Amino acid sequence: MKLYVNVLEARKLKHEKLGANPIDAYVKLRTRKHRSKTGVIRGKTNPVWNEELVLRIDDLKEELQVILVVRSSGARESEALGQAVVPVWMVAEAENQTLPTTWFPLQPLSTSTQTHICGNDLQWEILIAISLYSRSNSDSTLSSSPVPSDADSREVVCFESPGRSPYENTDSVSEEASSGAEEKKPIKRFTGKLVRRILNKNKEVKSNSAGTAILQSDESSDNGSVSEEPLANFNFEKALQTMQETNQENGMPDNLQGGILLDKQYLTSCENLNALLFAPNSQLMKELTELQGTTNLDEGAWRLEFGENVCLKRTVTFTKAATKLVRAVKVTEVQTYLCAGENSYAVLKRVSAPDVPYGNCFDVSLLYKIFPGEPLHSGKESSHLVISYNINILRSTVLKGMIEGGVRQGLRENYDQFAELLARKVEGIASESPLSEKKQILASISEKKQSNWKQALSYFLNFTVVSALSVGLYIAFHIFLSVHCGRHGLEFYGLDLPDSVGEVITTALLILQSLRVYNMISHFMHAKLQKGSHFGKEVHNDGWLLTVALIEGSGIASASGTRFSDPYVTFTCNSKNLRSSVQLQSRDPQWNEVVEFDTPEEPPSLLDMEVFDFAGPCEQALSLGHAEINLLKHTPSDLEDLWIPLQGKLARFSQSKLHLRIFLETTKAAQSTRKYLRKVENELGRKVHLQPPHRSSTFQKLFKLPPEEFLVSDFSCCLKRKMLLQGRVFASARVIGFYANIFGHKSKFIFIWEEIYDIQVTPPSLASVGSPSLVFILHEGRGLDAMRYSKSQDEEGRLKFHFQPFGSFSDASRTVMVLWKAKTLGAKQPRR
Repeated sequence: MKLYVNVLEARKLKHEKLGANPIDAYVKLRTRKHRSKTGVIRGKTNPVWNEELVLRIDDLKEELQVILVVRSSGARESEALGQAVVPVWMVAEAENQTLPTTWFPLQPLSTSTQTHICGNDLQWEILIAISLYSRSNSDSTLSSSPVPSDADSREVVCFESPGRSPYENTDSVSEEASSGAEEKKPIKRFTGKLVRRILNKNKEVKSNSAGTAILQSDESSDNGSVSEEPLANFNFEKALQTMQETNQENGMPDNLQGGILLDKQYLTSCENLNALLFAPNSQLMKELTELQGTTNLDEGAWRLEFGENVCLKRTVTFTKAATKLVRAVKVTEVQTYLCAGENSYAVLKRVSAPDVPYGNCFDVSLLYKIFPGEPLHSGKESSHLVISYNINILRSTVLKGMIEGGVRQGLRENYDQFAELLARKVEGIASESPLSEKKQILASISEKKQSNWKQALSYFLNFTVVSALSVGLYIAFHIFLSVHCGRHGLEFYGLDLPDSVGEVITTALLILQSLRVYNMISHFMHAKLQKGSHFGKEVHNDGWLLTVALIEGSGIASASGTRFSDPYVTFTCNSKNLRSSVQLQSRDPQWNEVVEFDTPEEPPSLLDMEVFDFAGPCEQALSLGHAEINLLKHTPSDLEDLWIPLQGKLARFSQSKLHLRIFLETTKAAQSTRKYLRKVENELGRKVHLQPPHRSSTFQKLFKLPPEEFLVSDFSCCLKRKMLLQGRVFASARVIGFYANIFGHKSKFIFIWEEIYDIQVTPPSLASVGSPSLVFILHEGRGLDAMRYSKSQDEEGRLKFHFQPFGSFSDASRTVMVLWKAKTLGAKQPRR
């Protein structure tokens, strides 16, 4: 093996013995058996050699000594000013077996030499580049070419000199060395602590021209060649530990805004889960590659990068398998550790695929967060994995919506496979069942409900009651102390008339106060008796169960404007009405009550609510606001904690709103579905078969419906507007939707049955090619998001949608009519 050493220059050569005299300097190189030296540069404080020296190396355990020798110009006696020691193994493990052009600080050879340092400040430095050439490993991927002599063709990595701040700017190579060369690249430096670690301790870190440290296995063969096996776990863990020690203040980042792909707990430690996902040569990555048909997987080495914060980074490339629409493309992932704290990790993936259609317009960010899970009763360790994503649009394009939709669908499909594979490797922890979670929430709500005694105390504790009671007690005490003085004027036995005007006024005030108190007591008793008979009672029927927890209200309007209102809420779902209790004299009422709707056959789709002001048992209640909730347009997590703004003049003026928690569940779903289909069969007069699971699943994905929504019927049709649009109609127990895909351009819309005002049949005509059509007329103000698909609008502003079925018109029309009437007959019509 041969060691090529480029000796470029030295700087800041000052010595007390030499004083201000010009300095002659040269460099000596030593290994265990071989010697070499440069020529002498005369009269320069910053000498430049630009010489290449070659030394023979017999063992990688040898060390290269670089000794700088100086003397006064004209003098014969010279002195070794300082030396730098470079282990040969460090060169062998470097990229391409080449150490980049580096400023090495010179250490004094002895304490006597150190006493003559100018200002007692060690500041001598020498710039060298080193390469190792071995014929025995010429077939390896490591470069076998000697070091070029041009110093400016390299990026400079500066090691910190003792006594110098690690953030201080480094001087560039002298003008003599850089004459005629291109402008230098930015100079980066490592801290002195890292230098000592590299030179004296850790043999698994090597530096490259980008200011990074590359982790490799420290195993070498006997002939000195570098092992090309993947990263050892020991080195990966050491790198994470180094990052943790350096970036102690870095916290866990927030989830990305695009959404959550995976949120699950696993029965393993955070350290093990992190190693399974990101350690070099991970078996999980290889199995996922085989599962998804990915080829040409190339996992780059993890690299430590030093800047404001130390981060661990690597690049992974692979070829994504071809699909029906997209050919096989190359994908690049840049993985970066943002956080590597104690039992918590955050890894950001930046994924780009320029070869896909419009691939230069976007890339995708994926954030993996690993942190400790909830404590387990068994005492075992658990970890929580959350994967979020965001689609970054790099260039403005009219196809932004199409790009985001396609990427979102692809991500969810890929990470469904990832979650299944990960579940085979690590045991998942089943989250608490929704039923038990619901019971806990409802129990906590019931505990917060005010008792009748507390409500009565807060209602009657006012000036009217207190003043009437005080006057009554005062008069009673006066009567007790008074002495009977006989009859006066027109009084007779048993009749005691007031003897003065003051007594008359006092008696009148007492009667008025007593009457007001009586009215308040009567109003309170009637309000408490108005509570619905079904409110707060649990139902146990099999089928669909809608549970609504009415928590509180905010800014409830007052009808009179001179007093607070006495609000109560009525709920309507599937033609059933339930009402809450009356909260007396409150602008921000606290109900904390629960109501349950049982619908054994028909799943609920619309919940209507209206707030009234209680005026008495025989008087008309005044509406203070209303609202409705489309249960299909909200996710279960949204329904679990929901603030609903009320509509209406008074409600909008007061910004009234209600706080609800809603739970929709089904018991014995298969039986309730069969009951519903039997009901439809009786109306149709023919057999209705349950659709296969994959068809219902496709229907749910198309319209983003909950998993309990089942498909009843579907048929091909033509949507009639200015231009005919061929597609397909899907009908279920709660909704009817239309979907079309013409050369990749997708059109879809969906209505709940309650939004349809009427369904009419138009007779055959020449325009319809002798085939009748179905006309869906929506309620006023409904279907505005699908207005562009409507053909016309009537005088009252109701939209009309025309469908012409391709198959049997009678079957399609009868099925649609039966489903619509089953949902709307007897149900309360939606509000405008």
